Amino acid sequence: RTKVFFKQLSDEEIDYYVDRYRPYDKAGAYGIQGHGALLVERIEGDYYSVMGLPVAGLHVLLRELCAGGGAPTHL
Repeated sequence: RTKVFFKQLSDEEIDYYVDRYRPYDKAGAYGIQGHGALLVERIEGDYYSVMGLPVAGLHVLLRELCAGGGAPTHL
């Protein structure tokens, strides 16, 4: 489980971000890997799960699959 804590933002800052970066295609209306990072105070948990793909967790699952003979073992 990952928590994202946002900075205290004024209405003007929020309006600027929305007008300038058009975050309408983003879950949560921000992209942590881009300009949305400027809105974030801190993250507790996995950055990649916020970004959209929990890379570390995926790697563990792939290694388990490989160990079971389901895929190449060099991952």
